[in-house]
Amino acid sequence: MSSPNKIILGLPKGSLQQATLDLFEKAGWNIYVSSRSYRPTSDDGELELRLIRAQEIGRYVDHGFLDCGITGKDWIAENRADVEVICDLAYSRASSNPTRWVLVVPEDSPVQTVEDLEGKRIATESVGLTEEFLRDRGVSAEVEFSWGATEVKVPELVDAIVDVTETGSSLRANKLRIVDTLMESYPQFVANRTAAADAWKREKMESIALLLGAAQAARDKVGLKMNLPAAKLPPLLEKLPALRNPTVSKLADGEWVAIETVLDEAVVREIIPELKALGAEGIIEYPLNKLVE
Repeated sequence: MSSPNKIILGLPKGSLQQATLDLFEKAGWNIYVSSRSYRPTSDDGELELRLIRAQEIGRYVDHGFLDCGITGKDWIAENRADVEVICDLAYSRASSNPTRWVLVVPEDSPVQTVEDLEGKRIATESVGLTEEFLRDRGVSAEVEFSWGATEVKVPELVDAIVDVTETGSSLRANKLRIVDTLMESYPQFVANRTAAADAWKREKMESIALLLGAAQAARDKVGLKMNLPAAKLPPLLEKLPALRNPTVSKLADGEWVAIETVLDEAVVREIIPELKALGAEGIIEYPLNKLVE
């Protein structure tokens, strides 16, 4: 366990690594990773960082080697890690969609339901999750650990696989068909229970969680400023899909107002021409790093 005024934080190495580093950067932390070290550095002297496979972080947090860490809900379940969830983080490797653990067979397989796999063989990296799923369904099948490239093992080596997917494109490319979904998983920020009971560490973890959440809330949103004739304000307010009512301030001449609001980025390209048509001038769009609600 780390010293009272420092916490050891585990970050996921591998597919989630860059997305996690990008999220921390938006939240306000600059993290520097050396290709030869599992100990990244940052501009926060209260953090000791460890870069570890996501599959292992939950176990190390549970056992107290890490005070806290970011790993998938799926790997926490797989390791049966006894940890405290500080917050959920809705992101994945390439998007904001959850990853899914799915039961998969070749497109031409006769298997239509999990019950059709009674007595069959299944390969997966997540043995515990798969065995629990089969047990809940009352199905007895042989589950073997796969070291990777799981999708190439059907049908020659096994009858089915349980694999993780985000978009399903790789499965389709390999002519595979999803039979069932075992779990949807997002990363979670989790803490060792003893560390979470320490007042200083708890406050530090909750501060990190607040800023990570704020960075996520700002994703796909932008700020918008403009000036508008005061007489045009009512029709503009009808068109403006703001998070809340926009901020409206009178300008010096009294006939114009300044407006500031937050919008979904996808809406801006459609609404700016409408705002211009209403008489808005000096329209400025700016990016957001954090949005604390």
